[in-house]
This record gives sequence, C-alpha cells and structure tokens, in this order.
Amino acid sequence: MDYRFSDKLAHLKPSAIREIFKNLTDPTIISFAAGNPAAESFPVSDLARLSADIFETTPITALQYSITEGYPPLRDAVAKRQKEVFGIGRSLADGYGFEDSTLIVSGGQQGIELACKALCNEGDVVLCEDPTFIGSLNSFRSNGAIPIGIPMEEDGISPEALEQAILQHPNAKMLYLIPTFQNPTGITTGVEKRRRIYEIAKKYRLPILEDNPYGELRFAGCEIPTIKSMDTEGLVIYCSSFSKILSAGMRLGFVLAPAAIVSKMAVAKQGEDVHTNIFFQMLCHRFITECDLNAHIEKIRAIYRHKCSLMLSELERHLPPEITFTRPEGGLFLWCTLPDRVDMNAFVQEALARKVAVVPGTAFLCDTEGTSHSFRLNYSTPSDEQIVEGVKRLAEAAKAVL
Repeated sequence: MDYRFSDKLAHLKPSAIREIFKNLTDPTIISFAAGNPAAESFPVSDLARLSADIFETTPITALQYSITEGYPPLRDAVAKRQKEVFGIGRSLADGYGFEDSTLIVSGGQQGIELACKALCNEGDVVLCEDPTFIGSLNSFRSNGAIPIGIPMEEDGISPEALEQAILQHPNAKMLYLIPTFQNPTGITTGVEKRRRIYEIAKKYRLPILEDNPYGELRFAGCEIPTIKSMDTEGLVIYCSSFSKILSAGMRLGFVLAPAAIVSKMAVAKQGEDVHTNIFFQMLCHRFITECDLNAHIEKIRAIYRHKCSLMLSELERHLPPEITFTRPEGGLFLWCTLPDRVDMNAFVQEALARKVAVVPGTAFLCDTEGTSHSFRLNYSTPSDEQIVEGVKRLAEAAKAVL
C-alpha cells in the first residue's frame, strides 16, 4: 500500500531523543541523553496516600469527564502560586487593559502546541533561540509553521539579531523562548536582555511564548524576573509544567496568558483530548495544597545541585581543554562544544561505541540541514557512579576523535 501522508507530517522526522532511547535497552549504556527528572525526586509516599484518599472520598469526580479549561481548584492554586513565586498574572484591576487566565494542559508540550495552533497559519514563521527544545520545533513544524533560529549568545539571544529577524520575516507570528536554564544549553537570559527583548516584541506587536518548565529548579545564582512579569501589553503566553517538580508521567502542564488567547487555546484543546487527565489534576491540587511543595522543590534543587557539580568537576578533570561547556545555575542540562575541526556526529558515534549516549546538537537546530559542533548532556537522570564513569568514557571518545 502506497500511503499518502499529509503535507504537515510527510517530512517531519521523529524526535532524535526518542530515537536515541531505542538504543538504551542495553543496560551497560550510560545515558546522558535523557531529560528525565531524577527518580529520587518523586514524592511517592505522599502521592500514594493522596491517591487512595481521592478514590475513597471523591471517586466519581476523578473518573468522570471534566471541563476543558481544567479542574477549577487546580487552576486557582496554579494562578495563586505563579503570582506568589513569579509575580505573574494580570487582572483588569491592574489597569493594563487585559486579564490573564489559566489553562491546564497535558504537559507543557501541549501548551506549546496549542499556542502555535491559536496564533499561526500555514507558512507563518516562529522565531526561536537556536538551538532550542526539539519538542517545540516538531510542534511548530507539524502545524505548518516555520521555525527560524536566532543564534544563542552566552546570555541568550541578541536583541539586535532579534529585531533584524523580525524585519527579515514580516510573517513572524510568535517568538519562542526558554529564557531560564534553556534546553538544550542550560543558558539563562540576563534580566536586562529580557527587558530589551520584551521592548522589541512590544514595538512590533509580536507575541512571546515564554516556556519555563525549569524555573523553580534554580540551585545557584540569583533569581531573575520572568518576561511574563514584565508584560504590560498582553503579549506573553507563559507555559510551564509539573513534570520537573512533581511527576513527568502525570503529563500536567499549564498556560497563563491573556484570556482571549486562552479561550482560543481551549477550543483547540477540545479537538485534541477534550480535557487533561482529571484524576492527576485532582492529585496535583491535593499535593499543592496539603503538602509542603516548597520543601519538596528544595529537595530536588539539592539533588541537582550535587549532580551538576559532580558532572562539571568530572568534565574539568577528564575532558580535553579544547572542549568547552556551559555552567548552568539550574535546570537539567549543560552544553558541550567541540573544536570546529571535529565531526560532531563521529564523536557521538564514538561515544556510543564506548557505551555512553549523548544528544547531538543538530537535533536542536531550527534548520534541519544545519551543522553543529555541540552536544547536550543531562545530569538529572544518571547516578553519581554513572556520571563519573560516563564522563571518563566521553573523554576517551573525545581523545579518539581529536
């Protein structure tokens, strides 16, 4: 049978990360390729206790259909927490002429997908950091949008390069950013640069999709205001997730954005999955309101502070000095760059031959035919022993290709 696939999907490639996972069934392979939370970060006992109580006291609510916008108590709890932690969420009383609303989505990935559906037509451009999160790139491409990259600097994209890209692409409908502990680089955009980026977006009336799944995972340095907290024009769609602070498998995320945008995203969501899993929404709400979420997050920060420090120290000890790497202050990833003379794909294959897996930088490029001399490492998933041994194997692979 000669299947005729849609134009939207015909040329869409599988996620390189998901494809790498298929090679990790070998238990002798050390994976620095995943982006999973640390297994020890899950509050299993609390979730088990709360789950049992939900099915004991409110089973019908947990098992029945619910509303698309999300479980109302969870929406309220999310809005309250985002206001307290990040200072975001406008009301008409603030005098800015718009009001933010909250939508519960099936993981942060769906928030990105719905924002693109709400704002972009076929052939429209989405400006992105380059490199950026591969899941967002596939969402944009599958909706017929064209991701155009703005190269990353040491502290985020250049405002000048952003303005030039806007002028070059008048059909740009959205700017997608991960300004805090960016995936894949681990880079955080500085506060002054964030203000300049917002002012440029305001000048050209360009909506910003601010993706902040790692924002609560700072383990070093000082807090930096979100771009959403600077929003006075209703330009910023803020997307985040409970995947990194509670459970990735629950697939719970949320969007906080102007109500007019959220209402369109809710219509799009009805066509995708009707509503997000209601039991997990109830469970998340109970955890937020009955357990000490702040203390739980501090525990996670301590885990990642240790793991990141260990990986950095091992990289410093073993990698050849020609290989550079970022030093994140939070999140899950760091970004290594090889000398220009080295074939990055050859290095990745050499590493895999030595039983250590990393993600090639090309997986995160807006241009599917682009080249990269970098690769991403994850420190949240492997054990301490795996970090030590895996970096040694990386160093051996590096020396082989250098």
